[in-house]
Amino acid sequence: MNLAERVAPGQMVGLLKLRVLRGVNLAVRDLWSSDPYVILKMGKQKLKTRVIKCNTNPVWNEELTLYVEDPTLPVRLEVYDKDTFSLDDRMGNAEFDIHPFVEAVKMNLEGLPNGIIIRKVVPCRRNCLAEESHVYWTDGEVVQDLVLRLRNVECGEVELQLHWISIPGSGGL
Repeated sequence: MNLAERVAPGQMVGLLKLRVLRGVNLAVRDLWSSDPYVILKMGKQKLKTRVIKCNTNPVWNEELTLYVEDPTLPVRLEVYDKDTFSLDDRMGNAEFDIHPFVEAVKMNLEGLPNGIIIRKVVPCRRNCLAEESHVYWTDGEVVQDLVLRLRNVECGEVELQLHWISIPGSGGL
């Protein structure tokens, strides 16, 4: 069953394609390093990247796709260290709002030049942004780059990129 078939017609507004790019300065949870992976959650959905062995600066460059029914729900990101003989260790978490991104997707942006910044999202106490995030137009689509500072851990950031996939006939955006 593909993603579009999991939700009754008219309920899904689109698909959120998240490219999990890399981790930066992640916490050490094994003797000298960690074996990190990322879990993304939105509502009842849960997706996971592959494990990168012995690396506190992993490059995943993986695309994961969530179906969006309610664009007001946050996306939760959790980083874990894979362990063989015990429970996986927590390496921090972050949360981000897709509302600014979805609002930009709703705009009629055809004809804009590549690289034009549509919206800026600044770090604040209500988000986990490590730096200002830009929502921009490139190659005929809206894209957002995010650098998330992990919470509940001594150090670490995760870099993501968001893309939107419209579903014809979904009644969405």
